[in-house]
Amino acid sequence: MQTSATAPKSPAWLTLADSGVTIKLSTPITVLDIRTETLHLRTPTVRDLRTCQQAHPNDEVAVDAMLFASLASVTTEDIQGLSLKDYERVKSGYFRLVEEDEF
Repeated sequence: MQTSATAPKSPAWLTLADSGVTIKLSTPITVLDIRTETLHLRTPTVRDLRTCQQAHPNDEVAVDAMLFASLASVTTEDIQGLSLKDYERVKSGYFRLVEEDEF
């Protein structure tokens, strides 16, 4: 069991909850004509992952972009337009969201 002293600390740009994760972007983006500084990813389902894998069987980056877009309710173009730093934040947030929090 992890204690507060041994539990991994979340970065300041990430807010984790059971329902999803909110990521503060380093560079604001425009989604549906609305400027935003955050993206919220809902908790994924197995169906979400399988749908993306079936759509892009040999392209892991395309699978991730489609999955993150679906979870954030944005387009894949929005995800692909993120700065690399923000894309890495989204990836990190996703993996923290799906990892087991207790061992």
